Amino acid sequence: MRLPHVLASAAVSIDGFLDDDTPERLVLSGPADLDRVDAERAGVDAILVGGDTVRADDPRLLVRSPQRRADRLARGLRPSPLRVVLSSRPVAPDARVLTEGRELADTVVLCGPPDEVLDRLAAHGVVRLMIEGGARVHRDFLAAHAVDELQLAIAPRLVGAGPRFTGVPLQGHLVETRRVEQDVLLRYRFGDADTRWLAEACSLAERCPPSASAFSVGCVVVAADGTVLATGHSRRDDVLDHAEEVALRDLDHADPRLPGATIYTSLEPCGQRASRPTTCTQHILDAGVGRVVMAWREPPLFVGTPSGAARLAEAGVEVIERPEFVELARRPNLHR
Repeated sequence: MRLPHVLASAAVSIDGFLDDDTPERLVLSGPADLDRVDAERAGVDAILVGGDTVRADDPRLLVRSPQRRADRLARGLRPSPLRVVLSSRPVAPDARVLTEGRELADTVVLCGPPDEVLDRLAAHGVVRLMIEGGARVHRDFLAAHAVDELQLAIAPRLVGAGPRFTGVPLQGHLVETRRVEQDVLLRYRFGDADTRWLAEACSLAERCPPSASAFSVGCVVVAADGTVLATGHSRRDDVLDHAEEVALRDLDHADPRLPGATIYTSLEPCGQRASRPTTCTQHILDAGVGRVVMAWREPPLFVGTPSGAARLAEAGVEVIERPEFVELARRPNLHR
């Protein structure tokens, strides 16, 4: 049983504070970033905060957008993810995380080190976990190397005093920098290159428009020097699009970096296809990419026995399978 994929999320000031030292909670993120965080909440199985955060801020930890709640219901999920409070002390019985929104999400209170907490959540079927604070929880999970992705929203203000984000040195790899109106989002991934980019491909699969007759797949093409050459996901531009197909469509096949590049894909590249004449396996061979890392073998749901990986290997492409990512890759596929 693989532990949940852990996304840690926080908003900090330019000088690294999560809050100021006044009794009132300081909201650092602007409206656009708060909406972005709500979208991230809607895409996970559980949201975790520490008991100190519950006592100080009294959050509800619910998906705010009615449309996102409806989308979760349409996928057979509760309107909001499971709410997890990590605390070794009792939580006040009138805390909003316990009393409000019980028709939308369940709440559990756990205690213990990160590895034990993740074991228990995995046993509950949690595949993607979002950690929203506070400072101690972020520090403990980062120090335990239990975080797969870190999203830091940097707010354009100085606070001067209060709880800092963390004192743990970050050994993450910066995969994205993006402006979100007045804030700046820094997104880090942890682990070796194959771990980082395969997790990124699995996250891209979550963006696919749902389909009852096609898989949701994410793909990242990475050069030998770590440069991301292209990304793609199923149905990105057209309902018939496959992830590898759209990523390679964005590239010049004469690019000298392609033979040394790696394609990271959440699902085995198709070796048979009903929707279009050219398979993703053939697209990869035509592009001359020399290495493929995949999470999940394609089940024979829409075509006969898949043969993409075997055909790639026969053609001299290095194919690596990472079965510990199967649950993450399967998550956006309702027909799995």
